[in-house]
Amino acid sequence: MLNYLDRQMLASMKFSVMQDMPSIATDANWGFMLGQFKWVYAFLSPLGGLVADRFGRRRTIVASLCAWSAVTWFTGHATTYNELLWTRTLMGFSEAFYIPAALALIADHHEARTRSRAVGMHQMAIYAGVMLGGFGGYVADDSSLGWRWAFHAAGITGMVYALPLALLLGRAASPSAATPKVHDRVIVLLGTLLRSPAFLLLVACFTLPALAGWVVRDWMPAVLKQQFNIGQGQAGVSATLYWNIAALCGVMLGGWVADAWQRVHQRGRIFTSAIGIALLAPALFGVGNSSSLSMAVGFLTLFGLGWGLFDCNNMPILCQIAQPSVRATGYGLMNFVSIGCGGLADWGFGSLRDAQMPLNGIFAIFAALALIAAGLMLCIRPNATQSAPHGT
Repeated sequence: MLNYLDRQMLASMKFSVMQDMPSIATDANWGFMLGQFKWVYAFLSPLGGLVADRFGRRRTIVASLCAWSAVTWFTGHATTYNELLWTRTLMGFSEAFYIPAALALIADHHEARTRSRAVGMHQMAIYAGVMLGGFGGYVADDSSLGWRWAFHAAGITGMVYALPLALLLGRAASPSAATPKVHDRVIVLLGTLLRSPAFLLLVACFTLPALAGWVVRDWMPAVLKQQFNIGQGQAGVSATLYWNIAALCGVMLGGWVADAWQRVHQRGRIFTSAIGIALLAPALFGVGNSSSLSMAVGFLTLFGLGWGLFDCNNMPILCQIAQPSVRATGYGLMNFVSIGCGGLADWGFGSLRDAQMPLNGIFAIFAALALIAAGLMLCIRPNATQSAPHGT
């Protein structure tokens, strides 16, 4: 929750931050700043996964939380565009080590019967963080608080929470726990993973829908404010609350359906994920052609439902392809490609907005990419030794 709260706040406070920092100047610069976070995050994600696989997932998680929370606190002190750019760079560096380690740790604790639901619960907290971040516009508009206060408060909360997390986060009694013998084989196993057609297809399926996902998270508050002439607070909540509630429902439904389907068919999780990705296409097309705020929110809600079905199954599908000792590294590689391209999507979206390209044209492109991803997902064939219906 803290991981995504600290990211999302900036999107919902865009107009206050730009007013406070005239040096940002254009939407293209704003988009580049959002992209900078993602490019650094993407570049370091494989390293974050490798560190987690080799040196311990628990320690990696705690160190990442402490570091990104300190950067969040420092963001509240930025006064120029260059300073803000540096804080987002450091945010990308510090957060890159969390998600691969966290999902691999969850996979260590859960066998196939509960893995999608367990990952789904974790993703529910991500959506809660995005929803809370969506209320940042109200905080930014409050003269007694302001956008800087929000970053100071969130940063201090994360740094304080790092201590009990370090003490209470459980160890996994799993054969995938790091050992020196496994360490020696990581590079060999990673090479095998990179030569796997199923893994390469999963990387593509993880990336194409995420282009739209990042734009929805990072740009939708500003889009709704400008399109429907509403306040910054209302725009932030409208752009984050409803679709993330739908995503919460989607991960609960998707985790239950995928675990049940997996018990009778080794591609049950793949089918569930493909359905979720396919739902993104009409949702994105509808968002781009909405004539009212309520209509846009309705299509965003459909987007959230599809996103939840898709999001809770990426690590479980990876577990059907990759051996346990390289799962965090494999997820880091997926992040590298997906979020690196997501940064280009953010920058490109800002540039297209500056060029006055119609929204319906932009979102139609994202809808088409989602349909392609759904088709590619159905092409994935898992490793039989990793994906027996009753196996781990």
